[in-house]
Amino acid sequence: MTTTPSPPSDDPDQTLLAASELLRALASPVRLGIVRELSVGGKYVHELVTALGVSQPLVSQHLRVLRTSRIVTARRQARETRYTLTDDHVAHIVLDAIRHAQE
Repeated sequence: MTTTPSPPSDDPDQTLLAASELLRALASPVRLGIVRELSVGGKYVHELVTALGVSQPLVSQHLRVLRTSRIVTARRQARETRYTLTDDHVAHIVLDAIRHAQE
């Protein structure tokens, strides 16, 4: 399980540690796919399952890592939970990495 990233700090070592924790939380093709999907708006688990072509338990497992790392937030709506990105910064990192890999 991934640890929760530390808040920004004036200490350069703490800042680097927080950045490495963020990158560790993203270090999975499925989690990158989830962030890519959420970059265009909130989604329910079944929408992520369809978009990514992986099982519901696998998506839920990766969402748990992303929630623990405060990359995504969850909001209960009736019988389902809608997931969104906490902020757009992570989406930019992921989308830039994907574009770079395609070059």
